[in-house]
Amino acid sequence: MQANSVSHGHHDHHHDTNGNKLFGFWVYLMSDCVLFATLFATYAVLETGSISGPTGKDIFELPFVFVETMLLLFSSITFGFGMIAMKRQDVAGLKRWLKVTFLLGLGFIGMEVYEFHHLIAAGHGPEKSAFLSAFFTLVGTHGLHVTFGLIWLAVCYHQLSTKGLNDNMAMRFNCLSLFWHFLDIVWICVFTIVYLLGVM
Repeated sequence: MQANSVSHGHHDHHHDTNGNKLFGFWVYLMSDCVLFATLFATYAVLETGSISGPTGKDIFELPFVFVETMLLLFSSITFGFGMIAMKRQDVAGLKRWLKVTFLLGLGFIGMEVYEFHHLIAAGHGPEKSAFLSAFFTLVGTHGLHVTFGLIWLAVCYHQLSTKGLNDNMAMRFNCLSLFWHFLDIVWICVFTIVYLLGVM
């Protein structure tokens, strides 16, 4: 009876710890919301500050960015499939969907780096105008977050392979899932406000 009480108490403590971690991660996401809201507000103010430099209509290639957007949207879907596999204790399925998610996210980052390189090579770097400074800062900050998410995903994949699927790993994947979907939502705002409205 005493052993059962100790085991039950340990389980409750573990549950409380995971609950605190999840709450802490929500607090972090809220702070990230404030960060991106500030960047969006700055972009909105500086968007017209192109002076004699190019505007969004001059430099944005909407079909290219649309493909980039689809990669991130599909990566969010595949991550969702991975979480379903995790709930079913299907480790092989989880690993498979994580690999697909990683490749899609890597493709997104590759296209973003190409876009930045292309713009800078064409003489449209962040120093050219206030508009371009705001653009590179906003889109680049999102790109850094996706890069961090890819590193986090790779680390979790390695830990999954070495430690197996336990409560701690499930919590990490839950937090990473929230982070990844958050970045997806932010990018939809970027695509709409920066690119779609920028070419009009």
